[in-house]
Amino acid sequence: MPRPRTPLLNRERIVVAALRLVDEEGLAALSTRRLAGELSVSGPSLYNHFATKDELLDAVVDGVIGEVDLSMFGTGAPWPEALRDWARSYRAALAAHPNIVPVLAQGPGRRPNALRLADAVFGCLVEAGWPRGQATRIGALMRYFVTGSALASFAAGFPEDAGLYDAADYPHLGEAHRLAEHRAAVDEGAFETGLEALLDGLVLRFERLGQAARQGPQTGDQRLGPTAHQGSRATNAGRSSGSTGS
Repeated sequence: MPRPRTPLLNRERIVVAALRLVDEEGLAALSTRRLAGELSVSGPSLYNHFATKDELLDAVVDGVIGEVDLSMFGTGAPWPEALRDWARSYRAALAAHPNIVPVLAQGPGRRPNALRLADAVFGCLVEAGWPRGQATRIGALMRYFVTGSALASFAAGFPEDAGLYDAADYPHLGEAHRLAEHRAAVDEGAFETGLEALLDGLVLRFERLGQAARQGPQTGDQRLGPTAHQGSRATNAGRSSGSTGS
């Protein structure tokens, strides 16, 4: 039999084409008609694989989340180290596809890879000794920070026009026209600075909660074992104060 002129249509091929379209032209460019044209198929044939555009977008977003490395969890690594490595991988995946970040930022929904990510982060924190309510909020905090850092470039937001930054109006922005030229260094440096500051603050909070736990019984989110081997006790004690995170 003669070979088909175009590869057989499947979900993976549709998702790859949709992500490429979003990467190149933005979310507004994604439509059934446009995608069908990119794939050289009829529009209705896409509905055999995705019932709605929202279902397709979920698959595209989940494919991006699937690029995030989760191997640092469950290895026994200290929780700050695991969160640091994960946050870097998470940002790298989002920074490679910034146009999809607004959809991703809405939360995991029913996306399997996103739910696995949330489960891994939450599990790491609870097993380390964080109470469930605190672990939920830390997971949310990390997601806000990473998605925000990948949403747009800070440095690229400053035009490369030295004349724009008149010293009489902006006495401290005399070098702002050079920011876009050093976009990678500025944006990546800002992310690393924020990540270290965030983790340093969480480590201090963890230590304070551990000290409070050693001084006597507490309630709610204050029930915390100071070391990783006390994680199961903290999990049971804090079960009523939170749910899943990230």
